[in-house]
Amino acid sequence: MPQPIVAVTSGEPAGVGPEICLRLLECAGQALPVQLVILADRQLMAGRAQSVGFSGRLRDWTPGMPPAPGTLDILHLPLSVPSCPGKLDPANSPYVLQLLDRALEGCLSREFSALVTAPVHKGAINDAGIPFIGHTEYLAEKTHTAHVVMMLAGGGMRVALATTHLPLKEVPAAVTQASLERTLRILHADMGRKFAIGNPRILVAGLNPHAGESGYLGREEIEVITPVLDRLRAEGMILIGPLPADTLFTPPMLSRGDCVLAMFHDQGLTALKYASFGKGINVTLGLPVIRTSVDHGTALELAGTGRADPGSLFVAVEQAIAMAQRAELNP
Repeated sequence: MPQPIVAVTSGEPAGVGPEICLRLLECAGQALPVQLVILADRQLMAGRAQSVGFSGRLRDWTPGMPPAPGTLDILHLPLSVPSCPGKLDPANSPYVLQLLDRALEGCLSREFSALVTAPVHKGAINDAGIPFIGHTEYLAEKTHTAHVVMMLAGGGMRVALATTHLPLKEVPAAVTQASLERTLRILHADMGRKFAIGNPRILVAGLNPHAGESGYLGREEIEVITPVLDRLRAEGMILIGPLPADTLFTPPMLSRGDCVLAMFHDQGLTALKYASFGKGINVTLGLPVIRTSVDHGTALELAGTGRADPGSLFVAVEQAIAMAQRAELNP
């Protein structure tokens, strides 16, 4: 039986993505139960390999090709224009999205078992005239998935988000009963499918300071969040909250749950990234494919120096493998 294949997109070519992908040879040398295929421009990877002292071998990958010791397999997709470490060029934005499109196509056709993404630069993509909010939203649109959930994991925590990349002033209107219920159902289901935790204990943050202080600091907890929690509790879900976010991320409270649902981006991710930066990962729940990612950006100032930490990418690959194995056991 052929080895499962995990596709890894190398991300923004001017950032650290290409070189942390090169470091995956350190993972691949540990007899992984899958084959890793890096989606990138071959000349870009060869140039970055030379600049950071990469000691392995790069090989063009084609379907059916088995892994080889000391070798990283590259699925070649050409840059739009030459790229220099640390210098963004919006002209390469179509290339960055082509990496994602090809990897996603392979996951949907079962050519690949999972997708792992290195960081992209949202600003550069938008500067090219291409509307782009983030990986999560892009993959949802491409797979025609109406509702996805962004989760970060690390530092002993799993934190999902009720809203993702929104200006803060737009968050209250985006937290509706319908969207919150969809998010909780996806979170509940994928904690079982992707993390093997059946009937998880979900800690739910309030939106307002002190979870609204009985309505004196906002009524979203009373009018939106609590009615949803009560309905889903009646179905058997274990939902704890709404909880004040300023005390939710303390060891005694976290010990009561398997994951957290935060109402907005920085409410949940500030604590998680403090606890796990460089070792945390992003997981997109609700997609028809497995997708994990690093928890950091393109780090342009480190590109080409060889000093970028590949730890988050290593964890993202390890988690993608574990999720792919669970999916094979429970199709």
